[in-house]
Amino acid sequence: MCVLDKIKEKEIKIVDTTLRDGEQTAGVAFANHEKVIIAQALSDIGIDQLEVGIPTMGGDEKESIKAICKRGLKSSIMAWNRAVIADIEQSIDCGVDAVAISLSVSDIHIEHKLKKSREWVLENMYNAVSYAKKNGLYISVNGEDASRADVDFLIEFINLAKEAGADRFRYCDTVGVMEPFTLRETIEKIHKATNFDIEMHTHNDFGMATANAIAGIVGGANHIGVTVNGLGERAGNAALEEVIMALKFVYGYETNIDTTKFREISKYVSQASGRALPPWKAIVGTNMFRHESGIHADGAMKNPKNYEAFDPSEVGLERQIVIGKHSGKAAIINKFKEYGIELSPIESENMLELVRQTSVRMKRNLFDKELVEIYKDLKNNRSVI
Repeated sequence: MCVLDKIKEKEIKIVDTTLRDGEQTAGVAFANHEKVIIAQALSDIGIDQLEVGIPTMGGDEKESIKAICKRGLKSSIMAWNRAVIADIEQSIDCGVDAVAISLSVSDIHIEHKLKKSREWVLENMYNAVSYAKKNGLYISVNGEDASRADVDFLIEFINLAKEAGADRFRYCDTVGVMEPFTLRETIEKIHKATNFDIEMHTHNDFGMATANAIAGIVGGANHIGVTVNGLGERAGNAALEEVIMALKFVYGYETNIDTTKFREISKYVSQASGRALPPWKAIVGTNMFRHESGIHADGAMKNPKNYEAFDPSEVGLERQIVIGKHSGKAAIINKFKEYGIELSPIESENMLELVRQTSVRMKRNLFDKELVEIYKDLKNNRSVI
């Protein structure tokens, strides 16, 4: 079976952790009302599950989780926990329907972070999962640093989690060191040995979080953990908007998620997190459908498909033809038609030269008013400042 068919035939669940791992971005802290707004927006567009925080932190963290649970959202609401009974009790008190129970599974972490043994990890995981299952919760068992763990130990860990009552395993590329080809093979091996639901939780330290998440799906996983704008520890996580649009347009996956709200949600999370949304950001950045280069602008005007992978309305953006140093005559002529002005061939040549000079001097694209003033100066034989 080809890669496209493997993905098309799956039911892929999206797990958004903007309010947990996303907020763990250094320097980011969402206000309680912002967390509720973000959760509501993500639920409204059709995200399957929201990981909304860490109840054992108490205070505002716990209050915001309770507030989200009281909204009656369509999404499943998950809280993050250590493999500690007291943590799970705090989650139950919040009213969540799902818990993530996280333990380190790599020998690096077990020896140098936990200072324990593999046996200790297995015992504590089993006890925590058993307790959560007795309380009727959906359970994701998280393998922290799974990408650096011994695969045979991961298989043992997962099979024991299944026995205890877990519902899925979260494969965490905690320090973002995996690459898609090896990761696909690893997930294939784990899935064949356990026949268990697997969630991909990938970090972007080498810029491969989205690619790794999708590689895991090809390998047998059926859940993907994401954050809006790729927020998260260090270089961030796989970005919600990138993962969904790649699945939809690169792999032909049919999704029920309302992608037309992506730009709106991305802008809100950007503002709430205090992290600017770059114009060049994949999928939701304004440069996605902004054309300046003469060849590209001319091609986009003739048929947008010449230089656009999908229509901007798919993510709540609009197409823009901007005028600057790299513009061509076609863009200049088309822009002035918007003003009701038909440029003659000589006028378009002269305008193009003046536009390029002005753009270089000002080191940016030109605004409509500036273009009109340049045209007026040209018509009146005045020098362009």
